[in-house]
Amino acid sequence: MNGNDILSRLADVIDSRKPAAGGDPATSYVAKLFHKGTDAILKKVGEEATEVVLAAKDGDAQKLVYEVADLWFHSMVALSAQGLRPEQVLAELARREGLSGLEEFSQRPNS
Repeated sequence: MNGNDILSRLADVIDSRKPAAGGDPATSYVAKLFHKGTDAILKKVGEEATEVVLAAKDGDAQKLVYEVADLWFHSMVALSAQGLRPEQVLAELARREGLSGLEEFSQRPNS
């Protein structure tokens, strides 16, 4: 089993919690987020990003891992809300592999 498999399985579960797939906000945290809408999902992503920063500043390695997991999870909910999959993010990272950060940044539109 590799990380790609885990992300793909998690994405499948997240997708199954969408209202169109029968997700029930009364029994599922993810369904509740979808029910609340995009703003609620994005608010959670922002909260989790802040918690990642705070954990890193505290120097607590285990807390940092925990908070990054929360950030990745909520980012995957945001991806799902936009009809996207983690495989698309992984493909973008693969595309960037071997490029310097400055080179990649210069190739972005509007950079």
